[in-house]
Amino acid sequence: MSDAAIGLTCIVVSIFLIQTGMHIAISLMLLSFVGIWLVRGWNVAGAMLSRSAYDSIAVDALAVIPLFVLMGLLVAGAGIGRDTFDLASRGMRGVRGGLGMATVGANAVFAACTGTSIASASVFTRIAIPEMLRYGYSPRFAVGCVAGSSVLGMLIPPSLLFIVYGIIAQVSIGHLFIAGVLPGLFLAVAYIGMIWAMARYSERRVYATSYGDAQEIERTNSLQITGSLISRLTPVFFIVGVVLGGIYAGFFTPNQAGAVGAAAAFLVGLYRRLFTPKGLLDIALETGRVTAAILFLLMAAQMYSQMLTVTGLPEDLARWVEQSKLSFPLLISGYLLLIIIMGCFLDSLSIMLIVVPFALEIIPKTDLIWFGVITVVAVEIGLLTPPFGVACFVTHSNLQRKDITLNDVFAGTLPFTIMMFIVLVILTLFPKISTALL
Repeated sequence: MSDAAIGLTCIVVSIFLIQTGMHIAISLMLLSFVGIWLVRGWNVAGAMLSRSAYDSIAVDALAVIPLFVLMGLLVAGAGIGRDTFDLASRGMRGVRGGLGMATVGANAVFAACTGTSIASASVFTRIAIPEMLRYGYSPRFAVGCVAGSSVLGMLIPPSLLFIVYGIIAQVSIGHLFIAGVLPGLFLAVAYIGMIWAMARYSERRVYATSYGDAQEIERTNSLQITGSLISRLTPVFFIVGVVLGGIYAGFFTPNQAGAVGAAAAFLVGLYRRLFTPKGLLDIALETGRVTAAILFLLMAAQMYSQMLTVTGLPEDLARWVEQSKLSFPLLISGYLLLIIIMGCFLDSLSIMLIVVPFALEIIPKTDLIWFGVITVVAVEIGLLTPPFGVACFVTHSNLQRKDITLNDVFAGTLPFTIMMFIVLVILTLFPKISTALL
């Protein structure tokens, strides 16, 4: 068996092992060791992988991970998710599909404070879905709206996927954050426009009752929002302004912005008296668990990249691509389609760790910032597609209602998945949308 064939076999077997339930990092490490062992021998495999394991995490740039994880957990604990939804729903009251639009808008704002889709899906399942059902929206639309718009958490910065991509591709995480702003807002606006069209031209997909009956329900069960609009908005814009404004203006590095954002969220929670000693301890422990898991994955990704280099598979494929004279649009289309298909079976981090190091070797030189944006959007589509669909599973498990099945969640997210695919095509055809702010 040739070296390149060994590398290809390791990739296929790693995907199979992940599908069987083996931890992503363990499967990548195992196959990386086996691959190098078969090509270079036992001693070389042990030496190379031990060195790459140390080198992969002994860098200051990785401090951004625990800081943004901590910030996201503190933001969730400070009740900012409920505030954003309450304010958005008040502004959209009386508009067709207004609560759906409010959910998208609140998710967009919350995403700018957390950086993860799973947190968004968890928070808004408990906040938005009960309110939407109470106001006469159909269950499928309500769960689909929350799960569908939760993907904004990984696109609108700060985003953990952008951090992971930046480390793998060795590009500026700050530039990736800035590049994600316009695509994230574009996707949010596209979702809102789609909801308006559905509510106007396909009312039964949005409302369980007629729109007139839903309006009456809203009049008799209007939300009681305490406090002034300004006092509720101040913490949200304070945190977003500190993090993104500081990075964009050049006041902070991403590491420093994460630390300042976490401190700002902590102060908001203290001011509102929402943090208890036990709650803060739980947040600290969860930050440690999430950070350790991500660093373990990055260590495995570095080993996996070393294995690919040793087997020479990327170089062989790059030569094949050059000899076959495949056009750049065809290569990008195939790459994105592969990611979307893998999203049906693997989680976001698995796809990033398996595909991105490989793609960077065979895709001709291109703008790595734009490439990162379209990669993250394509990966995020996988959060909504069956049978894996992590965002759908999170929404369903947090909802805990027997009358709303997992199939209802997948059916409800279908329009959002289609719209996200359309946005991906537009971002691919018009790279300036992603790079305009740089």
